[in-house]
Amino acid sequence: MVVYVEGRIDLHVTDVLQLFDMMDPYPFRERDIAGEVDEHIYDEAVDMPSTAPIAIFIHMPAAAADTEAARGLSVAFASFFAAQAERGSRELSQLLRLGRQALGVGLVVLALCVVIGQVLYNLLSGTTHIASFILEGFMILGWVANWRPMEIFLYDWWPIVQKRSLYRRLAAAPVTVVPYQVAPQA
Repeated sequence: MVVYVEGRIDLHVTDVLQLFDMMDPYPFRERDIAGEVDEHIYDEAVDMPSTAPIAIFIHMPAAAADTEAARGLSVAFASFFAAQAERGSRELSQLLRLGRQALGVGLVVLALCVVIGQVLYNLLSGTTHIASFILEGFMILGWVANWRPMEIFLYDWWPIVQKRSLYRRLAAAPVTVVPYQVAPQA
């Protein structure tokens, strides 16, 4: 029986290979962790307080625990989660680059809309409702062109930073293999 301890993530497997993506062509220690294992660990860790240290316990039969592969789990998990954190850093860089490009385009569109709207307003002598409608329409169009960059800079980057931070915590988490005896079958 496993007692819940804050920051503890327990995995139960019968073989070390269950933890890894077997379609990955890399050598054993460099393989990706299986998607469902990664999801399970991430889902458990995301609910933990950000100040709680994380520890991963892998329960497996004693025979499987006494292998070179089992002894290398700590390094394999740390490498995988560090790579996930690095992937998050690249994703954040790409998103911020996209945000800067979108902001450049948005500001140009805003400037053009202000100028075009003002020119049309002046041409229509500024006294008609149509002139006001056209001016307001161009102003709205100009601000809508800046919607996406503002969304990126105000909201979209937070989840990526939080995910990267959690993967960094998981990369630093100690991995302990807990062997157990398998009862003989009658």
